[in-house]
This record gives sequence, C-alpha cells and structure tokens, in this order.
Amino acid sequence: MKNIEDIKCFVLDMDGTFYLGNELIDGSLDFLETLKSQKKEFLFLTNNSSKNKYAYVDKLKNLGLEIDADRVFTSGEATTIYLNKEKPGAKVFLLGTKLLEEEFIKSGFKLIKDRSEDPDFVVLGFDTTLTYDKLWTACDFIREGVEYIATHPDFNCPLEDSKFMPDAGAMIEFIEASTDKRPYIVGKPNRTIIDSLCEKYGYKKEDVAMVGDRLYTDIKTGENAGITSILVLSGETTIDSYNNSKINADYVYPSLKEINEELMARG
Repeated sequence: MKNIEDIKCFVLDMDGTFYLGNELIDGSLDFLETLKSQKKEFLFLTNNSSKNKYAYVDKLKNLGLEIDADRVFTSGEATTIYLNKEKPGAKVFLLGTKLLEEEFIKSGFKLIKDRSEDPDFVVLGFDTTLTYDKLWTACDFIREGVEYIATHPDFNCPLEDSKFMPDAGAMIEFIEASTDKRPYIVGKPNRTIIDSLCEKYGYKKEDVAMVGDRLYTDIKTGENAGITSILVLSGETTIDSYNNSKINADYVYPSLKEINEELMARG
C-alpha cells in the first residue's frame, strides 16, 4: 500500500464513484482540479464494452467535464491490447455492438461474420445487438476449440431508477450451459485490464490506485492486480457491507470529496 499523496495516477470507476446516473457526485470536479494542481494524473476505467470512449466523453461533457478521449479506458480497448500481444491482426468472431466492432477493426483485427471462415478467437462483449444466430455460431466455434475471450464478467448493467439490463456475464452463463466452456476474462476484477492500462499509458503498478464503489469489481481489481485500492461509499457499498466483506481496500472514504480534502492537507 502506498501513501495516498504518493499516488501518481488515480484510476476512477464512473457510476457510483464520479457520478450517479446523470448527476455528478459532490466534490468530483474539485478532486480533479486538485490532481491537476499537484501534477497527478487520472483515468476513467469502465467494464462496459457496449460503448467506446467517445460515448463516455460525451456523457461527461453533458455533466460539465470536458476531457480528452484518451482519459477513458474501456474493457473493450483493454481486450484489443491483450489480443494484439497474443496475435496481432488475428481473425475474430466478435459478439459486440457496432462501436466495439469499430474498436477491433481500428486495432487491426479482421472480423469474421459467419461460419465460412475459422477465427483465431471468439470474443464476447456486452452485445446489445445480440442475436440467437450469433450465440449459436459462437458456441459452435468454442466447441471446436477456438480460444474464447470475454471483455468483462458483469451480470447486469445498472440503469436509471435502480433497474438493470443483462450484461456480458449473463451471456457467459448461456454459452457455458451450451458448451461447458468459460472464457478468459480481461475486465475488472481481473489483473489483465490493469496490465493493459499500464502498458498503454506507461505507468508502473506501484504508482497507480484503483478508486471505486464496488467491492467485487473495483476493490477486487486492486487485490488481483497488486495496486493500491480506494473504496468510496458514494455508490453501491455501504460501510456495513464493507465491514462484513472479506474483500479489503487499502483506503476507505465517504466519497472523492474526502480524498480531495486529504490530498490538499498533505500536498
């Protein structure tokens, strides 16, 4: 665990950490201003692979924060970095949205659309355009032994008014029921997403902290990747649920506002 004032890059979860729904959490913008004044960096990290970074840039702009797209890192982009290390320019059967398809094409992969060619990888993202034929084809390839990757394991994606929609994790369960196979998962809480982030931005792990409101994704990522973890109680996790959990954060704060106050006091 590193002293909080010595962290060089704060990797921020979004919903529940920086904003809730369509409202900024109090103190979020002040926190970023303090990082800037102290010459520290920040990145936004999301497991949601149905969107690309530009969609999040637009959302943040609507909330009053204008940032460069390179400040947002998604599980989709992390997956392209991982696969490019495994086999650059590979043929991929992708279960994903148009935006995720564009991410893969931009990264040099050839997308296989049907059973007429054999892919090097089957990649499952948060596919809100999912069809039965896509699932069927993916299952055929996976049974035949094609390497199977998933961008992230979340079962549900939170919506407004405490509602949810099925996410990639639910699709993983469908495919396992048919093939008895599970994927290699890149996104939170697995270390690969942090490995990919550090590779892209050139950070050392000891200089990075994961900040988030979910124990089983954000804080578990800190444990798995060997980086400092900071829990904020502004979203899903309450202090009671944290005290009853076996997942431990290095630091616990009510919100980004209190992290900002500590950085200012120590800076």
